[in-house]
Amino acid sequence: MENAKDSSNFPIGNSAQERGMSHVPECYVLPPSDRPCKGTGSENVPTIIDMARLHRSAHDRSIVVEEISRACQQMGLFQIVNHGISQTVLDEALLAASEFFKLPNEHKAAFMSNDVNKPVRYGTGLKDGLDKIQFWRVFLKHYAHPQEEWIESWPSNPPKYRENMGRYAVELMRLSNEVIEAITESLGLGQKYLGDKMENGMQVMTVNCYPPCPQPNLALGLPPHSDYSCITILLQSYPGLQVKPSNDDRWIAVPELKGALQVHVGDHLEVLSNGLYKSVVHRATLSPEKTRLSIASLHSLGMDVNMNTAEELIDVQHPKIYKESSFRDFLKFLSANDIAEGKSFIESLKIKM
Repeated sequence: MENAKDSSNFPIGNSAQERGMSHVPECYVLPPSDRPCKGTGSENVPTIIDMARLHRSAHDRSIVVEEISRACQQMGLFQIVNHGISQTVLDEALLAASEFFKLPNEHKAAFMSNDVNKPVRYGTGLKDGLDKIQFWRVFLKHYAHPQEEWIESWPSNPPKYRENMGRYAVELMRLSNEVIEAITESLGLGQKYLGDKMENGMQVMTVNCYPPCPQPNLALGLPPHSDYSCITILLQSYPGLQVKPSNDDRWIAVPELKGALQVHVGDHLEVLSNGLYKSVVHRATLSPEKTRLSIASLHSLGMDVNMNTAEELIDVQHPKIYKESSFRDFLKFLSANDIAEGKSFIESLKIKM
């Protein structure tokens, strides 16, 4: 009887990945051209940025800022080390995530929703029940800044979830401000160009679980997409992320680097830079044996604060090529479009010339 349902979508709480099914149902199977590959082992791997060098001397800072500029232009992604977040905080955040996903469904039911506007929600797809193709993932998404406004709406079970994830979220806000300052400096806009707008902006944490998949060559954890944010900072327990830089047609597997965090250029940074920096297209692959956890912290301006292209980066040779937009605009786009079918938020912002 199980196979008879394979052509239909599986609801939250009863999905194939939550049930640990021994095969990949039809509604998860991707067209052959979209199926995952191992990813090239090319020399085109993410730049490693030593964040401590930003504070050593003006000379060191200028070198690191230039490294960030090249990484944002060439790949839209870089890894950061010596970022000031202890391995204990990283490990406890991943442990909190793992313990949440191990809870029985009745503990997660209160958060189950396919409404992308909910500030806290548990789900198994981009839009559960509406996706034409499903993906082998479960997730918990919650707003995180200002933390005192949101933390009481986070899960209270497991008991240390709020404490451990909250500590990590605070550290990420500090770190994201440092990274944004270096990025706007690299654009020639100065460290404080976004300043208070980012400090008072949105932090959305997406806590992902990719259970073992019996046929990982047929399905994905997430389809190719870019993030709407200015930047996303990603922590993962196990490799599985692949990226496709704008200057390379191949999928590149991001290697594991213990203690490192990954910084993704998002759509709104592409808008700010007038296309000089490109938001990175990425996808999540699966393992037949291991559960992969990741915590993506997306940082943007406030819900209704528009990101616009910096006037300093517009001239006759470089006319403005993007419309302004807000986080709320992205949520509207997500509600109305299927990202799995290739619909792209950044493409919707491009001004037709």
